[in-house]
Amino acid sequence: MDEQAIIAALSALAQESRLRVFRLLVTAGPTGLPAGQIAEELAIPANTLSFHLSLLKNAGLVAVRREGRSLIYSAEYGHARAVIDYLTENCCSRQPCCE
Repeated sequence: MDEQAIIAALSALAQESRLRVFRLLVTAGPTGLPAGQIAEELAIPANTLSFHLSLLKNAGLVAVRREGRSLIYSAEYGHARAVIDYLTENCCSRQPCCE
């Protein structure tokens, strides 16, 4: 994963509402949640949520699919794992540490 993708992902998560949305989607599993349910559970106005979901999607952290009239959002676990792997790939390379 290149540094620009990492920066985009971390920037997207560096805001309270977006972090809450992403964490909620992680708990929802691969089936995801409709936008309306996300808005309701997190008490985020629909237009504000749309903005946040768009940023998370553009950063590769969230996927969206249409089911009828609903937009269903889900976490992109592979991308999130790649960010974590990037941040820890050189863990303890200078000295022994915990696992």
